[in-house]
Amino acid sequence: MLDFFTIFSKGGIVLWCFQGTGVTESFTGPVNALIRSVILQERSGNNSYTHDALSLKYKLDNEFELVFVVGFQKILTLTYVDKFIDDVQLHFRDRYKNELEQKGARTLLSSCFAFEDDFKMLLCEAEESSKARGPTSMRSFNASLKSQKTVKSMIETKGGDKGKEQGGKKNKNAKKEGKELHILIKSCLVVQGMQLSSMKGDLLAVDYESSEEEEEDVVEKVVVADTSKQIPKRGAYGGMFGMLKGLVGSKSLSQEDMEPVLDKMRDHLIAKNVAAEIASQLCDSVAKKLEGKVMGTFTTVASTVKGALQDSLVQILQPKRRVDILRDVLEARSQRRPFVITFCGVNGVGKSTNLAKISFWLIENGFTVLIAACDTFRAGAVEQLRTHQRRLNSLHPPQDDRGRPVVQLYEKGYGKDAAGIAMEAIAYARNQDFDVVLVDTAGRMQDNTPLMTALAKLIAVNMPDLVLFVGEALVGNEAVDQLVKFNQALADHSISDKPRLIDGIVLTKFDTIDDKVGAAISMTYITGQPIVFVGTGQTYNDLRSLNARAVVGALMKA
Repeated sequence: MLDFFTIFSKGGIVLWCFQGTGVTESFTGPVNALIRSVILQERSGNNSYTHDALSLKYKLDNEFELVFVVGFQKILTLTYVDKFIDDVQLHFRDRYKNELEQKGARTLLSSCFAFEDDFKMLLCEAEESSKARGPTSMRSFNASLKSQKTVKSMIETKGGDKGKEQGGKKNKNAKKEGKELHILIKSCLVVQGMQLSSMKGDLLAVDYESSEEEEEDVVEKVVVADTSKQIPKRGAYGGMFGMLKGLVGSKSLSQEDMEPVLDKMRDHLIAKNVAAEIASQLCDSVAKKLEGKVMGTFTTVASTVKGALQDSLVQILQPKRRVDILRDVLEARSQRRPFVITFCGVNGVGKSTNLAKISFWLIENGFTVLIAACDTFRAGAVEQLRTHQRRLNSLHPPQDDRGRPVVQLYEKGYGKDAAGIAMEAIAYARNQDFDVVLVDTAGRMQDNTPLMTALAKLIAVNMPDLVLFVGEALVGNEAVDQLVKFNQALADHSISDKPRLIDGIVLTKFDTIDDKVGAAISMTYITGQPIVFVGTGQTYNDLRSLNARAVVGALMKA
């Protein structure tokens, strides 16, 4: 039933593995995909992962830095896998601990770890228990709770309404207390704004200033205030000894220890504009990453959880692959073809404006640009791009650039096929030796099926080098819906087996959100793609690259 089971350290050393009967394919491909896409990307909140025809389940042992992975065909429904992987972990870690103490790390890693008999015994027990349970039979009506209901029990009484009102008042008071606590935390922190410098050819990074010491002090104060309300257990230390016991790393972290801190962190992320679903997944991932880990000396649960969450957020914002447009344009120029970038997104997010900013940045770096006006729906779209073209050419007169305009506009008016215009523009740019083609598309809502089909056709026919999604930094939960449906539409309407999806993100209106930078986390978490550009104003040089650590610092401010 199982295709494989492997146990390896977080350093990448395979300690033991099992391969099912008749399985010839190696399990290194699925396991490497799991490591790259889930474990390294801090997406371990869910313990399952699908790779081609295989379904993988995994468990992390943070105390001994071990990873347990089991793989089986996804068409199978194996109900015993979760309990089985827990049992294997408990048995293996006991053996691993004993042999580590007896032989030492170097001798243990160089020798073969004998676990075959124990594994087969546990697998047989798990399969037998699954067969013994069997399918559950449906209850009869008389055995259900519905049969015990009477007409009288379904009639609302005045007393019931009163109780409901009292319950509502209680919830309202609880919300009020939570709000007061949030205001108290917020009043303790000093929020400092962004400091941005002007762009001169090269792209600068968005930066924030933060006082990390003050943030840590406030978190510690909140934790102390919360723990002081708990009823002390029998035999607990008091005074100075109790404080030292809370600080010294004397035990491993459990889910119960982290739950109060993670709840506060989750609410904090949602308040900073992170989508609620993403905030929950991030906190679950941090909990799995820390569960069973032994705390360091003189560290608190709050500081440990906060540090792990910060590391996870930085890892998410740092791209899996580097998008270096200047290098890619030079490579395309050596192949005597233009580098094509397509912009897509919903209405009113600033696609045309940021296209003009990117044009200015490319011109400053010595490239010629052709703008393809493929927004054939919105009135004034072509005229807007023509105005940008005229202003950009006035900043870089033709006599300074070999006698021809550095920016040209390719347009065919309104009501035409956008995919055909883009194809003609790319052919024109190839003949006229333009370095870059920027394709402006019509804004469309993610639920508009005809327009999403037209966008998928444009991308599938012209195969641009880069597909950039333009989104606002103001959105919260809506960012998840937009990106999921844009990617889904591109996949559904593609004619290729490997559809072309979104390659990167342009985050606009970043100067209007202060420190509520959660949309950056939501977008990168959903797509796994980097934020390539950040729009920070209304002028052509208000374009920045993303500084992951600075954004995370702003996100963790209260």
